[in-house]
Amino acid sequence: MKTAIIIGATGLTGQALLNQLLHDDYFNHVVMFVRKKIEIAHTKLTQHCIDFNTLDLYKDLIKGDVVFCCMGTTIKTAGSQEAFKKVDYTYPTEFAKLAKQNNVNIFCLQSSLGADAKSTNFYLKVKGETEQALEQLHFNSFATFRPSMLLGDRTEFRLGEKIGKVVMQGLSFAFVGKLKRYKAIHVNQVASAMIKQVKLNTTGNVIIENEEMV
Repeated sequence: MKTAIIIGATGLTGQALLNQLLHDDYFNHVVMFVRKKIEIAHTKLTQHCIDFNTLDLYKDLIKGDVVFCCMGTTIKTAGSQEAFKKVDYTYPTEFAKLAKQNNVNIFCLQSSLGADAKSTNFYLKVKGETEQALEQLHFNSFATFRPSMLLGDRTEFRLGEKIGKVVMQGLSFAFVGKLKRYKAIHVNQVASAMIKQVKLNTTGNVIIENEEMV
């Protein structure tokens, strides 16, 4: 019986992951950390409302067997590149450090297809830097998941993403062979892959690319 910790549970993938964790008997306790309380109740769920800018204050609450990180935003939503990096890089890495200090041995990160610390694309560069920073913490097991465009019912409307989804779904038949890595993927598949990886009880660092989750 395991305790799962999740950050980023209010996002598209995070919501799907939270739902699956609550209905999976492998986990008897789920602890979620959020900035604003969400209306959800379950016998095995504990919800902590925290300020991610002062994570040290909540160190004693970060205890369990595995951290699932689905934190992420967009530069438009964040308001600036600096604010974006705080959500996608600073918060996950600082949270991971505290989890490691509390002997949490497994960390699962939702990243992005094309993540690369050397990329000239700011978004992909930050994603890659986050992956590198977490790898250097040397968890017993660290898994990075790199999905392509995410499918699911997002409460926040994003016109560009909406158009992209329609195109990607309409052309899904064409994403075969080497192109399979770019095929749009439903958030339920990403969440399922993250949980499955934990159950494998592997050690070391592993990257799960989009085509493997598809």
